[in-house]
Amino acid sequence: MFRKTIEKAGLAEIYEKIQAGERLSREDGLRLLACRDLLAVGYLARLAREHLHGRRVYYVVNRHLNYTNICENRCRFCAYWRPPGDPEGYVISPEEAVKRLSEGPSPREIHIVGGVNPELPYTYYLELLSAIKEAFPRAAIKAFTCVEIDHLARLSGKSVEEVLRELKAAGLACIPGGGAEVFSGRVREKLFPRKIPAERWLEIARAAHRLGIPTNATLLYGHLETHEERVDHLLRIRELQDETGGFLCFVPLPFLPEKTPLRDEVRPTTGFEDLRMMAVARLLLDNVPHLKAYWVFLGVKLAQLALHFGADDLHGTVVEEKISEASGGREAEALSRAGIERLIREAGFEPVERDAFYRPVV
Repeated sequence: MFRKTIEKAGLAEIYEKIQAGERLSREDGLRLLACRDLLAVGYLARLAREHLHGRRVYYVVNRHLNYTNICENRCRFCAYWRPPGDPEGYVISPEEAVKRLSEGPSPREIHIVGGVNPELPYTYYLELLSAIKEAFPRAAIKAFTCVEIDHLARLSGKSVEEVLRELKAAGLACIPGGGAEVFSGRVREKLFPRKIPAERWLEIARAAHRLGIPTNATLLYGHLETHEERVDHLLRIRELQDETGGFLCFVPLPFLPEKTPLRDEVRPTTGFEDLRMMAVARLLLDNVPHLKAYWVFLGVKLAQLALHFGADDLHGTVVEEKISEASGGREAEALSRAGIERLIREAGFEPVERDAFYRPVV
């Protein structure tokens, strides 16, 4: 039945490649993104997903900490940032961070990101990591995007490698994938010209991988980018992964325009578009082991469905995530361990609690 569906959708050649274990091309990616037969695209992604993970779906007991919303990059797509001196700006001290993270279940992973704050000294970041690591020695700290790492290198006058070594010594275990947005120079110039260019983001990710610090990668889609720019972004991630093998997970993030300056220019993505993007990411990124359905952006119901479109990771329990909340995130409440396992089982999969490195928790 699905063979006929695949042929009718014009995806027979891509199906043959997947069955033979062959890598998909840029043209294949564009064909998939243009395909309106969502079930056909999803079926192909599910084949790839099951080859990698069978029926397993991963999740982590984690906490989020957004340590400051003061940021000098002033990205047009972001509703979270505040300029220096703004009365709504804040900074969380290391002591307060430990206090907040101590509320609720002890996390396996602590996810830390914030704005590029010109008012914070370099020592703040080392003290923040050290305080959290001392308070939660069993938790892996996933902290500071490549954009923040670049800021710390400029702030300290040190090389990226020096900064990464010092952060690692203070407790850093891995790096989240934010700040990549979309690698298109055209889009970056229009929406976030102050942010580091794509080449610098990739350079910092490469440096982290060489130092044994794994990272994630993201794509923010559904704003001004074209299908060609989405595919090119995925292929640059794939190319670096071929070189280093350091990406743990890829996270497609739908743009949430509701509370941003782009709210009158851009419509929110549809569920159709989100599921198709998830599937195409799984099919093109054949060398990135995990694909995350980030329920905070997608919403719980769509994230659950995304497990049938290539995703194998439902992220985690999530507490205190402020960036998507500021942008009008579709879901902002935390999930319990039992709640997230129920979502996975109801979708027909086997829940596997993991640590930050995708090792099963026993």
